[in-house]
Amino acid sequence: MTTRDAQRRFHGGDSHENSTFSVEQSPASKTTLLENEDYGGGGGGGGDSDDTFQTVEMLFQDKEVPSWREQLTIRAFVVSFILGVLLTFTVMKLNLTTGIIPSLNVSAGLLGFFFVKTWTKFLEKAGMLKQPFTRQENTVIQTCVVATSGIAFSGGFGSYLFGLSSAVAKQTTETDAAQNTKDPSLSWIIGFLFVVSFLGLFSILPLRKIMVIDYKLVYPSGTATAHLINSFHTPLGAKLAKKQVRTLGKFFSFSFLWSFFQWFFTAGDGCGFSSFPSFGLKAYENRFYFDFSAVYVGVGMICPYLINISVLVGAILSWGVMWPLIKARKGDWYAADLSDSNLRGVQGYRVFVSIAMILGDGLYNFLKVLGKTIQGFTKQYKNKEVMPVSARGSPEQSSNSYDDEVRTKLFLKDGIPVWASIVGYVGIAIVSISTVPQIFHQMKWYYILVIYIFAPVLAFCNAYGCGLTDWSLASTYGKLAIFAIGAWAGKDNGGVLVGLAACGVMMNIVSTASDLMQDFKTGYMTLASPRSMFVSQIIGTAMGCVISPCVFWLFYKAFDDLGSPDSAYPAPYALVYRNMSILGVEGFGSLPSNCLTLCYFFFAVAIVINLMRDTVLKKWAKYIPLPMAMAIPFYLGPYFAIDMCVGSLILFIWGKKNKAMADAFAPAVASGLICGDGIWTLPTSILALAGIQPPICMKFLSRAANVKVDTYLSS
Repeated sequence: MTTRDAQRRFHGGDSHENSTFSVEQSPASKTTLLENEDYGGGGGGGGDSDDTFQTVEMLFQDKEVPSWREQLTIRAFVVSFILGVLLTFTVMKLNLTTGIIPSLNVSAGLLGFFFVKTWTKFLEKAGMLKQPFTRQENTVIQTCVVATSGIAFSGGFGSYLFGLSSAVAKQTTETDAAQNTKDPSLSWIIGFLFVVSFLGLFSILPLRKIMVIDYKLVYPSGTATAHLINSFHTPLGAKLAKKQVRTLGKFFSFSFLWSFFQWFFTAGDGCGFSSFPSFGLKAYENRFYFDFSAVYVGVGMICPYLINISVLVGAILSWGVMWPLIKARKGDWYAADLSDSNLRGVQGYRVFVSIAMILGDGLYNFLKVLGKTIQGFTKQYKNKEVMPVSARGSPEQSSNSYDDEVRTKLFLKDGIPVWASIVGYVGIAIVSISTVPQIFHQMKWYYILVIYIFAPVLAFCNAYGCGLTDWSLASTYGKLAIFAIGAWAGKDNGGVLVGLAACGVMMNIVSTASDLMQDFKTGYMTLASPRSMFVSQIIGTAMGCVISPCVFWLFYKAFDDLGSPDSAYPAPYALVYRNMSILGVEGFGSLPSNCLTLCYFFFAVAIVINLMRDTVLKKWAKYIPLPMAMAIPFYLGPYFAIDMCVGSLILFIWGKKNKAMADAFAPAVASGLICGDGIWTLPTSILALAGIQPPICMKFLSRAANVKVDTYLSS
């Protein structure tokens, strides 16, 4: 993202919490249930069979499970590469616009199934098919694609990594920004990602049996993905998947062509449909307008209603109430001659109040997940019971079920030696400790050593908590590194840069660890070998370490104003992360008047809202907004929230008219809208690099301004 699927994924730039909410689990699960009604159960852990229904593995018992080497096919990695590029463009655009990244598992699953199924049908007709397409190979593709596109998020291109640049640094109030900046370069970004992105995989590898089999952690998004893949390979599921792919293709084409059409009218700043004052010019000044973005309508269709409403509530509270009131104090709370984009003016309130809510929400959920983790351990070892999981439900204790017996046997068959994990972790850590200080000279080797000593414990906590709650707190651990390591380095030793670099090291470790365990859960339920899962994750991560920097570099070179608040690609979380690092090193002295008081208040508000959500009855909790979602528009504005709510409205009406169709096809429609608009960034970047500009500027003026323009032109 996301990246990824398992995380609380609507990465508000902030986590697959980059605000990651697991927004895909419900559609995926619904699709599977729709298909499995005709086939009988199959549940998350493989429930018991009876005389009437067959479980999932009974449906597949006549099909031979290929060896782990046979699951790793050339065609699987060719398809993974193609889909990885497609989804990386999509995730990168979302990263650099709002930072809200939904899980794209449905897209990866559907497209992977479609491409390989088409490939094998063609070979079969030609009499050249040597190996049929299996659900295990489908799982390998899914794992590889998600690992590839996930680097676009965990690589920090819209957060900590781009926050190192001078383009972001010049927007802050730093007194000594020179020693705390490092502008992007393709060579050092690729090198950095290669030395920090693999440690998380080795740190958690020996615990796969404990997490998946002994503790029976659900990993809801991994389970939903497995259901989806299993359903594709049943006769009815294959028919439905074919229709879903066709639907995805239609809306992909529509979204791409709509973006192409809009491009012709964007010859200058504030031009085009994206600047249409839908609710009037006064509302437009406060960023209340519908910007005709297919991508965020699609995001709104994937994200749960509560997230979309939370974002809108935050937008109304900030841009409809707070910022106009603070602007009215101009000359009192801050200097009257400051522009709206100056961090010592109203922009400072927008950024730091948003940070306060993000930190309050992150702290609460960190303590909540930690508490559940400790509670689960205590119950497991005291009572020898299966651990409690999230409120979404517990796994059935069906250790003797047919499905569980088959899955456990296959899962334990292809073991990965513990020594391989230890050698891999220590070897990569040594390379990383010696390499990262060469990339960031302010980053001392002992900072990295301390991170790597604690990283396995934190990676385990994140993976374990993700299995309990479906939340990945990768960005929260990253923020802890910002404050801890940045403050250790100090202001005079490049502490701001050190904090951001440490965030990157930590985030990559804990993020990939939880992603791998999600993949092991998916592989367990589709009979994919742990070895093939691990190899696929390694290859996908390696591809992502090259593809994501190249895609980012295309954006960076094509758009000169990348990272600017008024740009089409403002990269909002780059500024947020940099200011977090500044706060950790310099303290609160640079904040505007009364800003710190507001920060304290909204930090507390985020905690209180979360407490309310967890203490009231479920039927009322679903109406209480999410603080993390509310915080995102504080800085960006309401326009994308309106797009997302339009997506929710479309889904709501569709569900009222035909719920089964909406459940089955809404994820495909949404994925098509997101990916079509996302892939348009490739040709538009190429056009910008070639110096080809749109021919028309469509702008909207007030009547008075229009009269002045007409008078000027006539004279």
